[in-house]
Amino acid sequence: MMGTEGRLRLLKTLSLIGVVFTGLVILVGAWTRLSDAGLGCPDWPGCYGRLVVPDAEHAMMHTPDTPLEVFKAWVEMFHRYIASALGLLVIAIVVMGVSLRHQPGFPWLVSLSLLAAIIVQGAFGAFTVTLKLWPQVVTLHLLGGLTVMVLFLWLHLRLRRFVKGDLTLGGVPAPRRPLSPLWGLAVLVLVLQLALGGWVSSNYAGIACQGFPTCNGQWWPSTDWSEGFHITQSVGPNYLHGQLHADARSAIQLGHRLGAMVLGLMLIVLVARHWQETRMRPWLAGLVLVFTLQFGLGVANVVMWLPLWLALLHTAGAVAMVVAMTLSVWNWRTLPVEPAVLNRNQTIMTT
Repeated sequence: MMGTEGRLRLLKTLSLIGVVFTGLVILVGAWTRLSDAGLGCPDWPGCYGRLVVPDAEHAMMHTPDTPLEVFKAWVEMFHRYIASALGLLVIAIVVMGVSLRHQPGFPWLVSLSLLAAIIVQGAFGAFTVTLKLWPQVVTLHLLGGLTVMVLFLWLHLRLRRFVKGDLTLGGVPAPRRPLSPLWGLAVLVLVLQLALGGWVSSNYAGIACQGFPTCNGQWWPSTDWSEGFHITQSVGPNYLHGQLHADARSAIQLGHRLGAMVLGLMLIVLVARHWQETRMRPWLAGLVLVFTLQFGLGVANVVMWLPLWLALLHTAGAVAMVVAMTLSVWNWRTLPVEPAVLNRNQTIMTT
């Protein structure tokens, strides 16, 4: 029978594995989408009614109007297999945490939030197939995957502090700075930019604007913003390769570019505001570095006409951006306020 200490160490390890594993699942999902394999299996959770890819004869009998493409079907099923394994990992973490849930400071609520998120994410996976790659669901599916990864990371960080014994002081939670409006705004801008990136991908608008920094040779090209961001579009058509016309896709791509500029400016403000906190400098510098690399990857995707390997790197950059922001927020909230910063803030308040 595993003791409490051993159980906590195992939970800490499993939560870190969950962070890496979730990143892998997100990348495989991107590979599935970029390979046009999102509908490689027309049903869910099986593939032509089976848990493994069947032969062409069975597939024809099951769904006559959707011919089997073996490679795409296996890509889609591989994504489902590893996503299911991730779900089992979450369940294992929650079950292991049941006996620890009453200990002061144990992140039980984070564990339950992770379980709820993985269930919702599984539902989005089903809707992605049954609603024929409806862009709204595909975008939410991406955001859901990133949410699961953040929860895994937050759980790991909480468990690390809990194991070290500094999360509670005499049974009282250690003080943490509340999330300031500036940090909250930075997180919101990042979430919106990630949603825009998902919207670009789900509507196949990655190269709707050829060239950079101009779009199709113009600084402000012909666009259709109302159609490009018409989120109440009907459910039913097959959205593989998209349904929008060129001007609508150009508007989506241009919106994503503008969002990147806003996010970059937001990070500059964030760094300028908190650079005097020496303990925060490595995290802020890392955040800006990841954003710079991600911006460069976005430009390269446009210039090089969206090769598969580069598009996957851009997705990996989004994952890294989320991790960098999460770690920055965590450290800003938990690191002790430096005396010089505290004195400066008090001076500002008194004047």
